[in-house]
Amino acid sequence: MATSTSLAAAALPSRLASPGRRAPLSWAIARARPLPHPARAAVSSRCRLAVTCNAQAVSIGQGTPVRPTSVLVVGATGTLGRQVVRRALDEGYDVRCLVRPRPAPADFLRDWGATVVNADLSKPETIPATLVGVHTVIDCATGRPEEPIRTVDWEGKVALIQCAKAMGIQKYVFYSIHNCDKHPEVPLMEIKYCTEKFIQDTGLDYTIIRLCGFMQGLIGQYAVPILEEKSVWGTDAPTRIAYMDTQDVARLTFVALRNEKASKKLLTFAGPRSWTTQEVITLCERLAGQDANVTTVPVGVLRFTRQLTRFFQWTNDVADRLAFSEVLSSDTVFSAPMNETYELLGVEAKDILTLEKYLQDYFSNILKKLKGLKAQSKQSDIYF
Repeated sequence: MATSTSLAAAALPSRLASPGRRAPLSWAIARARPLPHPARAAVSSRCRLAVTCNAQAVSIGQGTPVRPTSVLVVGATGTLGRQVVRRALDEGYDVRCLVRPRPAPADFLRDWGATVVNADLSKPETIPATLVGVHTVIDCATGRPEEPIRTVDWEGKVALIQCAKAMGIQKYVFYSIHNCDKHPEVPLMEIKYCTEKFIQDTGLDYTIIRLCGFMQGLIGQYAVPILEEKSVWGTDAPTRIAYMDTQDVARLTFVALRNEKASKKLLTFAGPRSWTTQEVITLCERLAGQDANVTTVPVGVLRFTRQLTRFFQWTNDVADRLAFSEVLSSDTVFSAPMNETYELLGVEAKDILTLEKYLQDYFSNILKKLKGLKAQSKQSDIYF
C-alpha cells in the first residue's frame, strides 16, 4: 500500500506534485465531460485513510441530531474568518471555530460567544471530531506565509472536504479567488480552481464564492506606511482590483446561505468599482493630508526574481508566491459585474460599502486619535 505522503503527492495537480516539473493542469475535469482520473482515485484513497483514522468520530457524527443553525468556521482567526464568526453570532447561529493549537489561544472568539475546537488541516485525524453535530462548514482557511502552499490549501482541504462528505455535512461554503481558472501557472490559483472542481464532484451541497480583494488589506499595505512616512511599495502595472469590505463579504455569505437559489452555485463578490495601485495610493494621500514615499517595483523584476528562485529547491515556495504577485501586478482586472448576484440574493448595490467611505472612516478615526494624543502630549509638557 502506498504511504499517505505518496498518495498526497499523487492527489495533487501534476505540476504541483513535483516542484521541478511544470506540466499543464492535469487534475481538473476534462472539458467535454467528467472522466475517471488516476489523481482523483488517489485523492479518494488518501481521504479514506484520513476518515478511517478516526472512524469512531465518524460513526458518532452520523447519528448525531444536527440543527440547521450549527456552523463550523474554518480559518476563524483570519481577516475574513473573524468577520464570518461575528456575523454568524449576530444572526443567531451556533458557531464552532476550528483553530490550530497555538501558543496564544483564540480567546476573543470565546469572548464573542463561539465555541473553539482545536484541529489542524495538515493532520487529517484531527478533523472528524470537529464536524460532529455540524450542519454547515464555512471554509475561510488558507496556509500561513511560512508554509508550503499545498500543505493546507490542497492536502488539508482535500481531507476536510472528504470528511465533510463522509459525515453528512449538509452545506459547504468555500472561498476561492476570482479568475483562478485563468491562471494555471500560479500554484495558489490552480489549487483554488482544482478545489472548486473537487467540491463540485463530491455531491455536497455547496456555494463557492470567488473574491477579488479585501479593503482591510489596504490598511497595512498603504494607509499605515503613509501615516508613518514609510515607503509604500507598488508596481508600474495597471492591475485593477474591486476591493470589498470583509463585513460585506460575511453579510452576503449568510444571505446566500439562506437562499436556495445559491445552492450549488459559483458566485463572485466584487466591490462597487475597481482600483489601480496608484489610485489607491492617491486616495490615501488625499485622506491623510500628506504625500506617500512610493517605491515602484517593475513587473519585469518580479518575473526575473521568480525565474531565478526556480533554480533552488528551497525557494520553490517563494517562487510560487511571486507568481501570484506577478498576476496581481499584471494588467489583469480582478472585478466582475454584480447586478445578477445582487438580484439573486435580493441585495441593493447601495448597501455595499465603497472603498472611499471605508478609507475615509479609517483616516478620520485615526487622525482624530492622533490629534488627541498630540493634545495630551502638549498638556504633559506644561506640567513637566
